[in-house]
Amino acid sequence: MTDTTDDIAEEISFQSFDDDCKLLGNLLNDVLQREVGSEFMANVERNRVLAQSACNMRLAGIEDTAELLEKQLGMEISKMTLEEALTVARAFSHYLNLMGIAETHHRVRKTRNVPHLSKSCDDIFGQLVQGGISPDELYNTVCKQEVEIVLTAHPTQIIRRTLQYKHIRIAHLLDYNDRPDLGHEDREMLIEDLVREITSIWQTDELRRHKPTPVDEARAGLNIVEQSLWKAVPHYLRRVSNALKKHTGKPLPLTCTPIKFGSWMGGDRDGNPNVTAQVTRDVSLLSRWMAIDLYIREVDSLRFELSMNRCSVQLSRLAHEILEKETSSEDRHESWNQSSIRSQSKLNNQQAPPLPTQLPARADLPSCTECNEGGSPYPKLELPGTDYMPLNRQDGQDSSSSELPFQDSSLSARKPSANGNIANSNGSQSAVNPRSPSFTSSQLLAQRKLFAESQMGRSSFQKLLEPSLPHRPGIAPYRIVLGSVKEKLMKTQRRLELLLEDLPCEHDPCDYYETTDQLLEPLLLCYESLQSCESGVLADGRLADLIRKVATFGMVLMKLDLRQESGRHAETLDAITRYLDMGTYSEWDEEKKLEFLTRELKGKRPLVPPTIEVAPDVKEVLDTFRVAAELGSDSLGAYVISMASNASDVLAVELLQKDARLATSGELGRPCPGGTLRVVPLFETVKDLREAGAVIRKLLSIDWYREHIIKNHNGHQEVMVGYSDSGKDAGRFTAAWELYKAQEDVVAACNEYGIKVTLFHGRGGSIGRGGGPTYLAIQSQPPGSVMGTLRSTEQGEMVQAKFGLPQTAVRQLEIYTTAVLLATLRPPLPPREEKWRHLMEEISKISCQNYRSTVYENPEFLAYFHEATPQAELGFLNIGSRPTRRKSSTGIGHLRAIPWVFAWTQTRFVLPAWLGVGAGLKGACEKGNTDDLKAMYKEWPFFQSTVDLIEMVLGKADIPIAKHYDEVLVSETRRELGSELRSELLTTEKYILVVSGHEKLSENNRSLRRLIESRLPYLNPMNMLQVEILKRLRHDDDNNKLRDALLITINGIAAGMRNTG
Repeated sequence: MTDTTDDIAEEISFQSFDDDCKLLGNLLNDVLQREVGSEFMANVERNRVLAQSACNMRLAGIEDTAELLEKQLGMEISKMTLEEALTVARAFSHYLNLMGIAETHHRVRKTRNVPHLSKSCDDIFGQLVQGGISPDELYNTVCKQEVEIVLTAHPTQIIRRTLQYKHIRIAHLLDYNDRPDLGHEDREMLIEDLVREITSIWQTDELRRHKPTPVDEARAGLNIVEQSLWKAVPHYLRRVSNALKKHTGKPLPLTCTPIKFGSWMGGDRDGNPNVTAQVTRDVSLLSRWMAIDLYIREVDSLRFELSMNRCSVQLSRLAHEILEKETSSEDRHESWNQSSIRSQSKLNNQQAPPLPTQLPARADLPSCTECNEGGSPYPKLELPGTDYMPLNRQDGQDSSSSELPFQDSSLSARKPSANGNIANSNGSQSAVNPRSPSFTSSQLLAQRKLFAESQMGRSSFQKLLEPSLPHRPGIAPYRIVLGSVKEKLMKTQRRLELLLEDLPCEHDPCDYYETTDQLLEPLLLCYESLQSCESGVLADGRLADLIRKVATFGMVLMKLDLRQESGRHAETLDAITRYLDMGTYSEWDEEKKLEFLTRELKGKRPLVPPTIEVAPDVKEVLDTFRVAAELGSDSLGAYVISMASNASDVLAVELLQKDARLATSGELGRPCPGGTLRVVPLFETVKDLREAGAVIRKLLSIDWYREHIIKNHNGHQEVMVGYSDSGKDAGRFTAAWELYKAQEDVVAACNEYGIKVTLFHGRGGSIGRGGGPTYLAIQSQPPGSVMGTLRSTEQGEMVQAKFGLPQTAVRQLEIYTTAVLLATLRPPLPPREEKWRHLMEEISKISCQNYRSTVYENPEFLAYFHEATPQAELGFLNIGSRPTRRKSSTGIGHLRAIPWVFAWTQTRFVLPAWLGVGAGLKGACEKGNTDDLKAMYKEWPFFQSTVDLIEMVLGKADIPIAKHYDEVLVSETRRELGSELRSELLTTEKYILVVSGHEKLSENNRSLRRLIESRLPYLNPMNMLQVEILKRLRHDDDNNKLRDALLITINGIAAGMRNTG
């Protein structure tokens, strides 16, 4: 049922899974008995039993009885009042979510209990060494591996984050319930905790009432880092290191990072006008702030752990330098403090506030004391909420009532009061006009005074907690060094807060951390000191974990990619060339564009005049490049060009980037931070995929560009391929084959010019958008396309499913590592003979024609699509900040791939994943190629994975349910089209089984089939409820309660299908 499983052919025991489902189901039933009454619950149970009986009859092949039972269930549902339908939908939806939690926990349990886990680092490293790979080659390949997982804000995560946290809490309780030493009383308390969580879930609104902002989406991504990846990464790296040591004799180098993370949240502006240059800047600073906040907590804990005195000469020297500096600065600071306090006292005509006479609660405890759940003494990280709106925007609106973005110990001395002014600890208020475009001298003085006061308060409080360091005999040198690191981190954090609020920021660069290397330096010195003092066991604990976190997450946690559509860059250059009386750029042919762009790129003067006046859309593009120049490659990752089709698309971005960096460095009076961003063309449509190799060859044939790649990007070209739009354009089978060929051609093009290539895979969550098990996907790539490097997106609900819990995240990171390693050292086999390629071409051609004749050429299809699915109603879900269409057209062409797949997944027809495949395979078989297809399935990994994924999605499809949507919702004149499509689905099933040699669907994954069957008694009634509610809503489309009921059924079906779009 789930697309996230990587256990495609592994058998698992279901006893414990069934026990967990029964436990959670019984507890939900008890809660509902109390919440809605026993009489109503009897009706719910009757519906469930009818659905269960119908499923049993159908599985036994007794179709007539199954249809009678389903009709009876449909009649029961049609008689429900709106309130009853709403409550039943909620009940079944929550049960499906609880089953999903139990399934995830079951996979974690299985991973933990299996002595020899397949696809783990230990497993694959051992296989490679036994297969003839030398230990040195294995070691070097792992150390050089570069995998980047890019989290995106694609709107497919349907569950509110509030409920996600509650689900995680239930997963933790199930984990605790597995403990063999749990006593009777402890187990009873655990059951009470589960009841509380389930009650809380039932009483919580499932629906988002407002669309998230791009900043909200970015916060969700940062929360994944804090709740899971922060713990998972050091655990994963220990596994890699231990496996390397076992099989090669050498551990993983401390700062080696086989996997890193990127993000599109706050940077992906393709078709999303809500992602502005200001949003990108704020999200990047926010990411830095959170990284520093997490490091402060880690360093605080480390200071408590490293209490020993013995150290290296270098560390001792550094500790003494820090002490001397602090002693001298403290004397100066103390006299300055006293004069400042006296002058402030005179100014206010009152005495300075006395120091506290009583220690705050818990101040007597060590500063690193942790709670049971691995927390820290710092308040839980709170980032700007949905109402956060950075000030000084271009619209010029003030936000006098907006709060400071962060509430933690560093801001405790200046909390905002109700009127937006900042209140000091003694209750007086200092009026501040945050983010005003310019500051008068008196306002600037007030800001500096406010900052000084916060410093004084902090300094005084620190003295209460611990005496000044020089007065402590035998002080631990590690604590001195780490104390200095913490202080510098806190100054870095305060600087970021001022930048986020657009307040004056005049910190000395020596006072804060700007780069990862600056933070690593003292930590590595501590590590080397411990090792030299024969305390390696201490060095390889929390300190090694922190060093690995810094190496992996850097100063920004996840570097932010920027993405924009190629047409927007052409519009910008149009405005510039017209202003300069050079004509209209977009009207030139490709050669003239390349000549102009290359000439300007070789020049040393800016192209865009500072006096230019342009339309708002063009100004936004220019502002984005300006922000990219200010932040640089230290904070940002790649600049991705969607809908790229020509070499000029890439050079246009290079020119706009170069121009912005020249202008920005001129204003700053110094070079821009970091280097230029990698420019990555994204080839999405079938036409563009076919031209991808030629575009890369053209680019690399240009001397300036090739030299630029070698000089600024280490001879590395990155190319992105899109799975979603190619699938919507030509069908899944044709898209898969065109993607395969495009990757082969791009790799060949780069090899011709001696340039290394990294392929960036824009995969969605569902199979219709290129999703599927990670291992299977990587292992089926063309030979030579994964040479130790890979980038891949993880989107929407897949982010939570794969990385929401530390245990599942560790497993996924290992799978990425071993799959890329195998694809590098043992590349997948190419097609055995040329005939196989010709067969693929033939199947692809028939498949594409069949798909396009239905979706794009049948005049009735668009109306059928709108009637048979809840596509029109999906916009009310509020699950993403971007619109569902790129343009205002109502056709399929401009509909985004996510709602296209989402709508068909809801009806259980999952049409985008299989339409056209049956026709293609049938055509090949009827020409006598059946044996060749069977051989291709057995011997060619790409073909096998393509067929297996289609078979997996066919196992999710349900013809009776899809037929029910048609019978109730579709006009009689269009029902024939639905009947033809259902016939096409049966044809696809037949020929997939012929090629795979299986007797029934999912024969090679009985676990998946069992999971599907276990959900049907709850999923089928949800679909029938959705049909009834859609029917009523289309006659009463202003009924908000009906709309809520529909959205809850959408949530429930998404939970049952385990993916959305």
